[in-house]
Amino acid sequence: MARKPKSDWKDRLGVVYSTSDNFSYDYDAESESATLDTTKQKLVVSLDKKKRGGKQVTLVTGFIGTEDDLKALGKLLKTKCGVGGSAKQGEIIIQGDFRERVKELLQKDGYKVR
Repeated sequence: MARKPKSDWKDRLGVVYSTSDNFSYDYDAESESATLDTTKQKLVVSLDKKKRGGKQVTLVTGFIGTEDDLKALGKLLKTKCGVGGSAKQGEIIIQGDFRERVKELLQKDGYKVR
């Protein structure tokens, strides 16, 4: 027996109550921008220690594209560096100071890196 897809209540957080009989909630879904070509991407690689208990992380910011492409690039970088990290909200976090290695890997893939 197949389950019915649940409507996500979080989509309707702004609506409290409506007395209209024919009310339908229309919301503006955030549309992800298409991923730019690698030669047009301008990524910034930096070292960050703030709010991390003194631990160092390598930040890659400036990615323009879908969340899936960001996660794929993050996974590639984490695998090549052999460390953990995360990729969300337009930035990739690599645990440790791997600035030079990350710059080399990104430049090999055709990204413009600062």
